[in-house]
Amino acid sequence: MSHRRAALLIAALVFLADGLTKLLVRSHVSVAETITVIPGCFNIVHTRNPGAAFSLLAAPEPGWRTQLLLVLSLAAVAVVAGLLWRTPDSEKLLRGGLALILGGALGNLYDRVRYGEVTDFLELYLGRFRWPAFNLADTAITAGALLVVLQLWRSHECGRN
Repeated sequence: MSHRRAALLIAALVFLADGLTKLLVRSHVSVAETITVIPGCFNIVHTRNPGAAFSLLAAPEPGWRTQLLLVLSLAAVAVVAGLLWRTPDSEKLLRGGLALILGGALGNLYDRVRYGEVTDFLELYLGRFRWPAFNLADTAITAGALLVVLQLWRSHECGRN
């Protein structure tokens, strides 16, 4: 299997897993319901985020928000897909990171196009500190970004020697 196909397979698996988990939450968890998984640490919740990451721009319905987020999401998908296509086979971390970002971006874009908002359901907390709810797509995007940064750091460190 070519490296491009492998990267597209990773992106497709992230997209499908994200869609399946969101479907399960929408089907089996009421909006605002909380299911404690690890007391004091981790819950499954059902929230709907009309804004961007961490509920940015989620304030009451500005008419331009949905269109802006769709345009930005489409642009991000196009840029990441272009970078992924041009990434040399030798840069495995970069290719894997971009594949994760692409799959996650497509997952959230699908939600935004289909529902006008993104389903979030993972909630981490410690005491009164609660991380904003997120989903599998967000996790893939974050992990992918960390792999991209790691690849860039390694490339920079190797260039110094």
